[in-house]
Amino acid sequence: MSFLSRSAVAGVVLFAARATAHGIATAMVHWPDGTFYHGYDPSYQYQQPPPVVIGWSIPNDLTNTFISPSGYATPDIVCHLAATPAGIEAPVNAGDILELQWNKWPASHKGPVLDYLANCNGPCETADKTKLEFFKISEAGLVDLTTGTWAADQLLANNLSWSVRLPTDIAPGNYVLRHEMIALHAAGNPNGAQNYPFCFNLAISSNGTKTPAGIPATDFYKAKDPGVLFDLFTKFTTYIIPGPALYTGALTAAQTKPGPIKATASGVASYVAAAAAGAAATPGSHRVPGYVPRDEAPPHTTFVTATLRVKSRRYEEQGE
Repeated sequence: MSFLSRSAVAGVVLFAARATAHGIATAMVHWPDGTFYHGYDPSYQYQQPPPVVIGWSIPNDLTNTFISPSGYATPDIVCHLAATPAGIEAPVNAGDILELQWNKWPASHKGPVLDYLANCNGPCETADKTKLEFFKISEAGLVDLTTGTWAADQLLANNLSWSVRLPTDIAPGNYVLRHEMIALHAAGNPNGAQNYPFCFNLAISSNGTKTPAGIPATDFYKAKDPGVLFDLFTKFTTYIIPGPALYTGALTAAQTKPGPIKATASGVASYVAAAAAGAAATPGSHRVPGYVPRDEAPPHTTFVTATLRVKSRRYEEQGE
């Protein structure tokens, strides 16, 4: 068991004191197998070395802050403040459901939830975020006008979780999942909308061949878009969800309370598309042909499933 240094503990306490009521998407659960993956948490910066997780790092976000419309044309809108790529990917299959978990979210912060994918065309660990081209795979805004229910309310009602289903027709490879909430409580004022984008690395196994066209995140929104400059507290009958059109192959996922976690895993290194094209994950495991797993899991990870190590050019199953 490892322990944080005194300075690290002090840093965590300072972070907690500075944090506002805003939230962070800190984890992902892969269904149908119920495997939990840690995302990024700002407190990781006080750990040496920090855990290797599937969530992109945002160490500059010390107060759980947001990206305002004035930042829409900057790289910060891609995956949050000064975000850097995650060091590992979660192995998943096209068509699977991914459950994104938040640490908190204020009930007053009503608004839409949006999800995008971008093919890294290589390892996502070294991706240039300014060159990623995203296509939208999920969106939800005003769910029920009569009750005033928004997508953010659904997330709150389901224990701070949001489910998104991956398209079945996309080509295999390494992708960045961009998960975002937009808070509208101050959006009636210019520059008042609050965007909270968070990114996760995925290694997607698929029999699909589609390569959907995408656009840079810096082209998603404009400050005067009707879904961005929006007065939540005046009478309205509709809400136009901002951003590009939904991908034609997008699938829906029911928003329900989270199921029981069945396993915890760290992830894998880059997916080798040439070796894994058309391959499916081995039932009951997280192994996909073409993956090159890391030899060591992050300090916080406890494996309850088998992992693989490369030894003498052969895959050998390693028990706990």
